Amino acid sequence: MVDPELLDLLVCPETKEPVRLMEPEELAEVNRSIAEHKLKTRGGDEVREPLEGALVRQDGAVLYPVRDDIPVMLIDQAIPLDRPS
Repeated sequence: MVDPELLDLLVCPETKEPVRLMEPEELAEVNRSIAEHKLKTRGGDEVREPLEGALVRQDGAVLYPVRDDIPVMLIDQAIPLDRPS
């Protein structure tokens, strides 16, 4: 997954808050929502592919997907969450 040293350096590009790896149970919930066509990116695109991993902003408001072990830290690719972490 994401290198722990890299994780220590990463912050949300929007708020500069720290991020953490999403727990497997949380990720399973997110992937269920994706399968039910319920999630969109901040840019408005439907999320169609299940996530292999994700980084959650400290306030729990958004997640950043991890694809091929690379965090996608782009604001338009962030996925808003309607629940606190």
